[in-house]
This record gives sequence, structure tokens and C-alpha cells, in this order.
Amino acid sequence: MFDPTTLSTFVAVVLGLFLIPGPAVLLVLTRTVQGGRKTGILTGLGIASGDFIHTLCASVGLSALLMTSALAFNVVKLVGAAYLVYLGVRALMDKPSDPTLPKVAAVTPSRAFFQAIPAEVLNPKTALFFLAFLPQFVHPEHGSTLVQFSVLGLIFVGLSAAYTTAIVLTIRPLGRLVKRLSWLSRWQGKIIGTIFISLGLRVATQHR
Repeated sequence: MFDPTTLSTFVAVVLGLFLIPGPAVLLVLTRTVQGGRKTGILTGLGIASGDFIHTLCASVGLSALLMTSALAFNVVKLVGAAYLVYLGVRALMDKPSDPTLPKVAAVTPSRAFFQAIPAEVLNPKTALFFLAFLPQFVHPEHGSTLVQFSVLGLIFVGLSAAYTTAIVLTIRPLGRLVKRLSWLSRWQGKIIGTIFISLGLRVATQHR
């Protein structure tokens, strides 16, 4: 269904994006500092659950669109590519963000899990990202698009859960490493911007 190049590119891009701290990672770090490892891990799993819901919505909606019109699906891919390039340009132009952890009230591990789900589900930027990101790796000629969307989404969710769990389990040495790599905060916009633009241009120019 997926050729090795497509699958490895998808995994590499996802891992590259995870390495750049975002609001979800900051929330996991905050919960971990407040409530310990269990709270941090469940927060990460809540975020992954929210991503899974986004995966289901994107999979069903975009697969239905493909069944209706292959042209419309291609338009969605091109619009998604343009959106990724736009995000990349914005990231390149943005000033370094404040690395301070967000202020959130302490909660129990189970409550942290359930609070993280709607926080991720109701994030419109996450929904737009899934709609723009997943179609770039789906090829109708390789089989069922619904299955392809689902597999890619589950890979994303699995990598997300594994990454946040690894952060929680290594937060102390990771904190020391981040201090040593303070330059990363100055370059993270450039890194993420390059990833987005490269992915967008790759899709916009393929099969031409």
C-alpha cells in the first residue's frame, strides 16, 4: 500500500516536527512538573487521543471527497500544500517564542487526560494541519484512501504518544540538555519553516 520512500518520508517529517517544542509538549511538561510522571504521561495520551479524533474526521471526510471527485481531492492537496508553505513562511518570519511553561492549575492524572483531549480536538490549527498534512502522503492508485488515511493517522498518533511519554520519562536530563541547547529556541522557527516549505513544495511539484 505504501512504498518505503513515502512511509519513511512521513515518519521522518513527523519526528522532525515533534522535535520542535509546541503548545502540546509544553502542556505535557507543565503537567509533569505539577503532578509527576503519571500525570504527564496521561496528558500526552490525552493529546494523542485528540489527534486520533482529528485522524478519523480527516480520513472519513477526505475519503468521501475522493469518491465524489478526484479533481476536488487534488485541489485539496494543492490547497494543503499551499497552506504548509504558508505555515513555513510564517515560521521563518516569527520571532523566537517564549520558552516559559504555560500557567495551568494542578489536576489529578485522570482529569489531566480528559482535559487534554478537548484541548487538542478544539484546536482549529490542529484540524487544519491534519487536513493539509495527511493528503500529501495518500495516493489513490495505491489502494483504499480510507485505509491509507487511517494507517498514517495511527502512525502519527502512536509516534505522538511515544514521544510525549519519552519526554516525561527523561524530563530531568532533558531539562539539562535544553539549557545547554538554548540556541535551539532561536532556530526552531527556521527549522520548522524549512520542513513545512519543503513538504509543501514537494507535493505541489510531484506528478508534473
